[in-house]
Amino acid sequence: MLSYLSTFLLAVLFALILTPVSIILAREWGVMDYPGERRIHKAPIPRLGGAAIYLAFWLAVFLTVAVNKMLIGLFLGSTIIFAVGIYDDVKGMRPLIKLLWQILAAVILIFFGMAVPHITLPLYGVVQLGLIGNIFAVLWIVGLVNAVNISDGMDGLASGICFIAAITLFWSATIRSAYPGADLLMLALSGVTLGFLFYNFNPAKIIMGDSGSMFLGYMIGAVSIWGLLKTATVLGLVFPLLVLGMPLMDMLFAIIRRKWKGHSIVRADRGHLHHRLLDTGLNQRQAVFVLYGISLCFGLAAIFSAYGHWYIAAILVVIDLGIILRIMFRKFRLHNWYTVTRPVSADMEDKMDVEKDDAGMQQKTEEQSQAETQNPEEQNQEEQNQEAKIRMRNKV
Repeated sequence: MLSYLSTFLLAVLFALILTPVSIILAREWGVMDYPGERRIHKAPIPRLGGAAIYLAFWLAVFLTVAVNKMLIGLFLGSTIIFAVGIYDDVKGMRPLIKLLWQILAAVILIFFGMAVPHITLPLYGVVQLGLIGNIFAVLWIVGLVNAVNISDGMDGLASGICFIAAITLFWSATIRSAYPGADLLMLALSGVTLGFLFYNFNPAKIIMGDSGSMFLGYMIGAVSIWGLLKTATVLGLVFPLLVLGMPLMDMLFAIIRRKWKGHSIVRADRGHLHHRLLDTGLNQRQAVFVLYGISLCFGLAAIFSAYGHWYIAAILVVIDLGIILRIMFRKFRLHNWYTVTRPVSADMEDKMDVEKDDAGMQQKTEEQSQAETQNPEEQNQEEQNQEAKIRMRNKV
């Protein structure tokens, strides 16, 4: 209990101390996030929060957790992820190059013993996965890295979601993880996100940037995989899916939405859950608390599923899915499947196109009426010329 308390308090303390330093350095070095079409903030804001998160986490961990092979692999992989995020925050990086670095950081963990070697199937027994288990682990980590990165679109959103996920995984790690330090790692991560949230909540003084969001996704992905090393069952795989159910659903909808429109899946847009909530008229704080509630509901579902209360877990998941679908889709006309499945953003785009067409027609009408009222003498002269031509034709 004392080690838990010291790890958590050290993580919070380091985050509270290092985040203001990151704010100062970001302003001096010009590492700022500027307002834009997809940006919610109206003024430039420091985006070096990932540095504070990374340093605060590892300082707390190395002071309280025994160093072993898995921890070294996690440190190396997370350092690569953090470095890639910093480079992207400062200079920018092509999505494909960033994806390759994310895969490399995940593969490193395989060489340090992190994978899902087997799975237990009902009525069948243990199935050795081999290479498939390694591929699954890499895809899972890379998926969570990008899911958390996508969710970092509003003040305090990603940090709050990761706090809830880390607390849930901490609880899980205390009872079933094969890696004895996983509980302390998640406790340190929850402390770091809580301390950073003090500066990141609306109105935010700093954002975490890609370096912070990718680091958090990487850590949560790795530790959730380690939780499966002891008893990997089909039902056990559901737990990590529920822990970050909200950002995973948001990422899934983003992929479907972009493919549906014929866009690249890495093309940024303004159709995520937090954008949709803001479009309904909620302010940032209200929208964030709604998404916190969804994440907490997924976390409770994960806990109930671990205890075998699948009915309660299923009810919570259905409630969450209903809320998410209600946010993502606004029309439910059963006579038209196109309308049922049509996202809010697509309807808004069509509405904007119609408004543009109406505005163009109105402008043309105004120009015609203006031309008629501005040149009456020229119109009379033209009419006289036409009459003269007709008389000449009649004479001929």
